[in-house]
Amino acid sequence: MSGWVLGVIGGSGLYEIPGLTGTWKTVDTPWGLPSDQLFDAELDGQRVVFLPRHGRGHRTPPSAINYRANVDALKRLGVTDVLSISAVGSLKEEYPPGHFVAVDQYIDRTFAREKSFFGAGCVAHVSVADPVCPRLTGLAVAAARAAGAQVAEGGTYLVMEGPQFSTRAESNLYRGWGCSVIGMTNMPEAKLAREAELPYASIAMVTDYDCWHDDHEAVEVSRILEVMHANAAKAKALVAGLARTLASLPRKPSPIDTCLDFAIVTPPEARDPDLVTRLGAVAGRVLGG
Repeated sequence: MSGWVLGVIGGSGLYEIPGLTGTWKTVDTPWGLPSDQLFDAELDGQRVVFLPRHGRGHRTPPSAINYRANVDALKRLGVTDVLSISAVGSLKEEYPPGHFVAVDQYIDRTFAREKSFFGAGCVAHVSVADPVCPRLTGLAVAAARAAGAQVAEGGTYLVMEGPQFSTRAESNLYRGWGCSVIGMTNMPEAKLAREAELPYASIAMVTDYDCWHDDHEAVEVSRILEVMHANAAKAKALVAGLARTLASLPRKPSPIDTCLDFAIVTPPEARDPDLVTRLGAVAGRVLGG
């Protein structure tokens, strides 16, 4: 085996790939239930675990997603690397609807979500200076291009709380900050993946121009869904192509695999035993769980 176990967080139906076989598994976590069951599958000898971010049928809005449970569940099933696929609005003229962006930075403007596994009783500070894994991102970009997608390498994703879309003033503010795309789901997902020592890559699929573009109408869900459906085939081909690449490529250790080595500041004798137990899946390597 290659050593990779790819976790894919994305839309409902992303796992409907020819040749993919697997079973749905219910995974309970100390943080509650994840968005849905996880589809533990295999494609051409590569294990891939799918998690519908909003649940099948898109039942859960961005602010209500249990991000901690989602990441914990992936880690609990043995996932080694996580690929996020999500819909976004474009903040740049050169990224029209249908374009893919390989995100490499974030600005987190969310405020109503639990953002860390750690807390009172066990304090940790991980670095997210470079929040995505360059190795996994590069492989995902190659797979996306092989699937026929136009992909921009690098871009800042502004994560807003939602569920409403931006005002024009906000959209233009974020453009002034140099952001490339705007969405509602990659935070705290990326931060939690880092705390769980999971290399994370994000492919953002542009569905609209947010509301800043004078030549385009304000964001409408019907139009977004239309573009998302057009992108679905490429997204599935991306995942399939990436899985086949990983199956033939032995996984080498990543610095992210051990990022908790110097992150936990609470000494063992001062740690809350209950919190340490809850952290068993995501941080057991360093906490002795």
